[in-house]
Amino acid sequence: MGRYDERDAMFSRMAYEKGSPQYEEYYRRHPEKQELDDRLRSSNGLCSPASLFYDPFLSGIAAANFQFLADIKLFSERAIRDRRILLESREATLLLKNLAMDVGADVVGVASMSPDFYYSVRGRIPKYYGDRIAEFQPYGVVFAVQMDREMIDSSPKSPEIVESSRKYIEAAIIGMQLSYFIRNLGYKARNHMDGNYLCILPLVAEAAGLGVFGRHGLIISAEFGPRIKLGLVTTDLPLETDSKLDLDLEEFCNDCGKCASGCPGSAIPADRKEEFEGTRRWIIDQERCYSYWMKAGTDCGLCIKNCPFSKTANLYPFSKY
Repeated sequence: MGRYDERDAMFSRMAYEKGSPQYEEYYRRHPEKQELDDRLRSSNGLCSPASLFYDPFLSGIAAANFQFLADIKLFSERAIRDRRILLESREATLLLKNLAMDVGADVVGVASMSPDFYYSVRGRIPKYYGDRIAEFQPYGVVFAVQMDREMIDSSPKSPEIVESSRKYIEAAIIGMQLSYFIRNLGYKARNHMDGNYLCILPLVAEAAGLGVFGRHGLIISAEFGPRIKLGLVTTDLPLETDSKLDLDLEEFCNDCGKCASGCPGSAIPADRKEEFEGTRRWIIDQERCYSYWMKAGTDCGLCIKNCPFSKTANLYPFSKY
């Protein structure tokens, strides 16, 4: 599997202001995407008063949450302490997992980081647009916070985006606490949070055993199904890594298909997995997904709501053993 260019992600593309250097460079290379992206940029937008599910109070809360995330995202990287405290890998792993749980994570694991988990080129923050990602930390502390089932069951109405944005904040703050702590031990640590990721977090979560991918392209955790938001801290602090879950949901998802049939944007494939860049996977149409978000004014959440594992997250009957 090749590394993904963050410049191609919808959130990056929506950040390119017309006439900016980023806009000119990107659409010079991808003129086929310019018309759709210009139309989406001029549409209602998340939490817009003109959107289908606007609520003057709830939409305002979500908008404020995303503004807060934008304000703190540049604290993801900081200098490390000069003096290093030596720790055994088992001790360090237990310490970080316990700390993550103490400060709010619901599940946590450690992955051995592959370069393929990282974007190839940055694209979302204008200051770093086009920068190649060439520094890879060997370990990733990946964690999840669960989203409230009742709030998610309101999808695609405004309570859903309040809960979604709130959990992005929780994941960001947990990552900040972990990364600041690790740097105080004298090791490198980088928080990956909403608006400032260097990695594709679901890939790391799968590697650390937090869950497996479903048809909707989301990680389905054993504890909470897809009702989670992920956080990640990458570090050079030596840690003991976890293993992938030996579970296979492909046949279940083939038979189920509720996320695909219930997607108002027809963004989730109804067919079986396809061969794509050397791997078999369900390919989500991000343009269709994002287009519906703009109409709804929320980040929808129907695929999470409709997934049977959101109701009862018991993956273990699907184990190969």
